[in-house]
Amino acid sequence: MLQKDRNVATNKDFYFALANTIMDKLVGKWIRTQQSYHKQNVKRVYYLSLEFMMGRTLSNTMINLMLEGACDEALYQLGLDIEELESEEPDAGLGNGGLGRLAACFLDSLATLGYPAYGYGIRYEHGLFNQAIVNCNQIEKPDSWLTYGNPWEKARPEYTIPVKFYGHTQKTGDRVEWVDYKTVIAMPYDTPIPGYKTNTVNTVRLWSAKSPKDFDLSYFNHGNYIDAVLDRNIAENISRVLYPNDNFFEGKELRLKQEYFMVAATLVDIIRRFKVNKKITPESKEELYVDFPDKVAIQLNDTHPSLAVPELMRILMDEEGLSWDSAWKVCKGTFAYTNHTILPEALERWPVSMLDHVLPRHLEIIYLINYHHLEEVKAKFPGDDEKIRRMSIVEEAGEKGINMAYLSVVSCHTVNGVAAIHSGLLITSLFKDFYELYPGKFQNKTNGITPRRWLVLCNPSLSHLVTEKLGDEWPRHLSQLVQLKEFVNDKTFLQQIFKTKQENKRRLAQYVADTYGITLNTGSMFDIQVKRIHEYKRQTLNLLHVITLYNRIKSNPNAEFVPRTVFFGGKAAPGYQTAKQIVSLICHVANVINNDPIIGDKLKVVFLANYRCSLAEIIMPAADLSEQISLAALKLLALGT
Repeated sequence: MLQKDRNVATNKDFYFALANTIMDKLVGKWIRTQQSYHKQNVKRVYYLSLEFMMGRTLSNTMINLMLEGACDEALYQLGLDIEELESEEPDAGLGNGGLGRLAACFLDSLATLGYPAYGYGIRYEHGLFNQAIVNCNQIEKPDSWLTYGNPWEKARPEYTIPVKFYGHTQKTGDRVEWVDYKTVIAMPYDTPIPGYKTNTVNTVRLWSAKSPKDFDLSYFNHGNYIDAVLDRNIAENISRVLYPNDNFFEGKELRLKQEYFMVAATLVDIIRRFKVNKKITPESKEELYVDFPDKVAIQLNDTHPSLAVPELMRILMDEEGLSWDSAWKVCKGTFAYTNHTILPEALERWPVSMLDHVLPRHLEIIYLINYHHLEEVKAKFPGDDEKIRRMSIVEEAGEKGINMAYLSVVSCHTVNGVAAIHSGLLITSLFKDFYELYPGKFQNKTNGITPRRWLVLCNPSLSHLVTEKLGDEWPRHLSQLVQLKEFVNDKTFLQQIFKTKQENKRRLAQYVADTYGITLNTGSMFDIQVKRIHEYKRQTLNLLHVITLYNRIKSNPNAEFVPRTVFFGGKAAPGYQTAKQIVSLICHVANVINNDPIIGDKLKVVFLANYRCSLAEIIMPAADLSEQISLAALKLLALGT
């Protein structure tokens, strides 16, 4: 309850009131969905991702529940503007780019299609940093998105789970025991994911790290307040902040702990749910888990959750008493792996020394997985020592490390890329040897975006035009859009589309005017490149084209030119100096062009700072030209992130 009267309430208060009202409408469907899954004992799919770039929830939820019109009218009667309230919601930017946005789109689509699905990740206290441009330089500021609380989440303290780190192993009889470990508590927070025009409401469960003890009074009583809270801070650092590096692997211990923290808590939760749904009490643990792959499908979103493989093996063998062969059969039938990159610097390779220190039992299990894997390689390619060396999960060159992509390929029943060209490169380059060993394991799954957020929500005028022609089922059956070909010569329809585009361009132009004080020609071509700043994404190439256009206009100002406004947007990882220099270069070039009176409205350049989901919802509908010019061999997932 907000407990404020209208005379002192702010727009943020009204936003929370509206969000709580929508949640009231959601909860009944949410509970009934979970009850249905339990009653039918369905197979569930679990999407494990260290990133979920959810953006704002309010508008998407109202659209999926078909409440937007009613809410808009009710707020109007109260003298409130729904867009002003929507702008009070911070973006849940719990991801770096395409990988996190893909995860969010998948959750929406799974709920819309009625799949029994759950997302699992980390509830970062600070999401991807906020970007400011000061004197043409990127400045990073913390994204404290939880400052005012989150009305869309529900804490579940009854499902807290202890997660172990450090220590060592010892053998007790036939089992290996993990001892002298330190514990961190994983507290789950659930957010409902409603499908579009369905009764299905799925769940994304995000884990927050808590200290196993609130306060050490022995320290406090001796006057040492700092030591009294030090242990708690160290434990809770695990979910404090999202690592901001995109397409770059940084082997920090905290990152390793984040990855294991998420998968360890998640697997305990999955197994708990699996046991609850068992209809018959089995005679043995072996029998209990024989149908685990028939009830549980776990998708690894890149290698970040790949420690789930040795963790499930550890649980099944050390805690549940299964044999190696039985546990391995369960794992192989349960896990599937999506690869997102072939960039060498982005591939995870954990140092053996770090794994031995943080997760000693898991290193032992990985060694055993590698042993059995190499025995299979030797049998298939006898005498080929070089192939055996190349295919080893344990890399000996330089600092001894574990190749997590190789671990994922060996352990999962299916491996997919995210575009046809990418999947082809996987089997001809990165995983060529593995493709020869497991030719039936590799697939392609061309990824896309949810049309609910990226058309219905952010481009309502165009959506209404399409609905007038095709009916209202196309947001759930996007293949129906092909029917628009029938209207390719309908001049009235084309004029309406043009009008819609101009409205969207004026909206973006107004944002630029309000934010940067730059007046744009909405009759110009809006040429847009918005995504993470990276050398392989080639923002520099685009900028060189802009400079070429500038020089052409300068050399012959009276020649005919198609007016063009070029937009750049994207964040550079704080430690990626070249990317930060690219941002600075773009801003300096923009200052020169935008202040040249000879150029006028023929050419403008705008760097849109702090690119995020809610800003993308303004940008995308206004684009005349979307620049997708990343290097073909490295361009994997183009979701405009």
